Amino acid sequence: MPRSARKQSDWGMYHAMVRGINRQRIFEDDEDRRLFLRILAETKEKTGFRLFAWCLMPNHVHLLLQEGEEPIGQIFKRLGTKYVYWYNRRHGRTGHLFQDRFRSETVEDDAGFIAVIRYIHMNPVKAGLAETPGEYPWCSYRDYFELTSLTDPSMILGMMDREAFYAFHSENGPDLGMDLDERDKMRLPDEKVAEILREQFGCSGPSDFALLPEGKRAIALRRLLKAGGSIRQVSRLTGESVGIVRKYR
Repeated sequence: MPRSARKQSDWGMYHAMVRGINRQRIFEDDEDRRLFLRILAETKEKTGFRLFAWCLMPNHVHLLLQEGEEPIGQIFKRLGTKYVYWYNRRHGRTGHLFQDRFRSETVEDDAGFIAVIRYIHMNPVKAGLAETPGEYPWCSYRDYFELTSLTDPSMILGMMDREAFYAFHSENGPDLGMDLDERDKMRLPDEKVAEILREQFGCSGPSDFALLPEGKRAIALRRLLKAGGSIRQVSRLTGESVGIVRKYR
């Protein structure tokens, strides 16, 4: 059966995960972890992507990144090929290390962006490897309080200060405990958004939506967001700007 096409992000932002084959460990010790981070930094410099969060778990890795000069598939090809080569050489093994291709989900709005950052940083807490994300040395949480060339803190620190960032990671939220499979199931597909627009508001596209009275457009935007549509998704399917849609969140 052919692989399904990977969903593309409107702004090139992805939460991606790569897992060890058969869920086996992909890091034997801290030297492996340092090697992976060096390769990640080299790949970032070569391809120009922005990295907002990362976490190295014993048998998988989470990254939140925005594409630069190369698409996400090429980024992971570079990263995986080089790491597996050096891992196999160091540990005297051959063959595959990662399970199939990487998994990814698009991130399309500010709320999703900050939720994914917290989810990534809370992974080791959820797994019982640390009591707080700040205690775990192999995630990007500390990069938001210390200068680093690997993680870009500017986007989220434009939304909240460091005190709020700390408090945000101290809260419980509905995204905690989700994996990529569960998040995929929760995302409202474009077809469902289009169905709501068509059946409840008589709109078959942005041109029809533009003809609705202002009050009815506001009701529609609130209803679409409440149903589970993302800000950028609703913007794309209604023709309204992201800024306008965000007001009805």
